[in-house]
Amino acid sequence: MKYFADVSVDSINKHGEELCGDKVEVVRTEDSTIVVLADGLGSGVKANILATLTTKIAATMLREGADIYETVDTIVKTLPVCQVRQLAYSTFAIVKIQGDREVYIAEYDNPPIFFYRNGKYEDLPRKSLVISGKTIQESSFELMEEDTLVLVSDGVIHAGVGGFMNLGWQWPQVKEFLDRRIGKKSAKIISNDLVEACSCLYMEKPGDDTTVATIKIRRPETLHLFTGPPEDYRVDGWLVRELVESSGKRVICGGTAANIVARELKEEIVVDYATLSPDIPPVGSIKGFDLVTEGVLTLRHTVEILKGFLSGNEGQAVKLKENNGAAKLARLLMEDCTNLTLWVGKAINPAHQNPDLPIDLSIKMQEVERLADIMRRLGKEVSFRYI
Repeated sequence: MKYFADVSVDSINKHGEELCGDKVEVVRTEDSTIVVLADGLGSGVKANILATLTTKIAATMLREGADIYETVDTIVKTLPVCQVRQLAYSTFAIVKIQGDREVYIAEYDNPPIFFYRNGKYEDLPRKSLVISGKTIQESSFELMEEDTLVLVSDGVIHAGVGGFMNLGWQWPQVKEFLDRRIGKKSAKIISNDLVEACSCLYMEKPGDDTTVATIKIRRPETLHLFTGPPEDYRVDGWLVRELVESSGKRVICGGTAANIVARELKEEIVVDYATLSPDIPPVGSIKGFDLVTEGVLTLRHTVEILKGFLSGNEGQAVKLKENNGAAKLARLLMEDCTNLTLWVGKAINPAHQNPDLPIDLSIKMQEVERLADIMRRLGKEVSFRYI
């Protein structure tokens, strides 16, 4: 069976810097996933440029079919060694997953990648390779479902230097932290938790750019989200049959959409008033569907939660755990979805044209587009079906 590479990236800048000296490039092609993490020498603009050049060179060359020898040789010749400190201008880690199983890894002076199989840490099968005078640690093996790779920059293993810990967190302590988190289903939760822990150790003033890229091999999980009535009511029955017969989780967003499904299935909508909040209407339930929510308001709050989680906003991250429709939908999209199919009805809802209602009630399509965009940024695959 074909698996899905769930990829998540989180980072924080060195205190006082507007640009991050670390850079991660993620490239997906029809038959491969490429992840490159580079750590530019120093911090700020110069480090950002160096790291960006490294990731762009590596990702572009590998995507176009170049091998690791050509790629590393090009990087080395493009970014020479600093003559003052005799250090590479940029260190890097490269992961290329061919198909959904075969993985090739190249590491150069970055902290060793953390690899977990069956929930337990394992050493990668590394061997040394010298390319253009640089010693590269390479690994090649076959991935399995739930295998997890965690790439980190120096800022992670130095977290806490001069603060909570004299010598920083160090690699073994990071491993111990990951040992307790690796069972999380979503790559995003793993990377977010680790970066938040580093931020705390730095006492919210990072002494170095800090980046985590997590790759988790998951069984594809499709979530079908139906919102808005179809343009032609005569397709209502066909649409509901398609949803019911589809594999994966099923969500309805919108009262009209829920009424269509309930009518066609001859089922009742049961409202859970315990999930009512000041800003978000309560959720409902229909037999055969995983979640039923109100439409525009819930979608808007869901997008804000996911957006905040993506940017590391702790306030929005806390909202992910609340008992309301937006939080429930955000959790499903985050943890139980690798592929999102949006079934979008194109009928105009008269209620949304009422000038007495808040302006954001008239832009459901915009909220759907925002949701699609944030899901893609979370590494999910998104498709639309307009009805």
